[in-house]
Amino acid sequence: MKADIHPDYRQVLFHDTAADVYFLIGSTVDTDRTQKHSDGQTYPYVALDVSSASHPMYTGQQRKTTTEGRIAGFNKRFATFGSGARKAE
Repeated sequence: MKADIHPDYRQVLFHDTAADVYFLIGSTVDTDRTQKHSDGQTYPYVALDVSSASHPMYTGQQRKTTTEGRIAGFNKRFATFGSGARKAE
């Protein structure tokens, strides 16, 4: 194995800001920010928008789209299209 070519592998504190959950995981991510963890030690810090703690697929709280509204809007927009409302030539 060559020396000085591998990234620095260390404990990194990831923060899911959506769920306000902290994860302490080994990573090679490069960050200049640090934060003190609940164990009293200071770790490199990375803020995340989504993780397994807040993603709907993992939490089971999937959002339902309002397909009724989309279908009603489509029907309203194209109600006269193809209904024979054209003038005979």
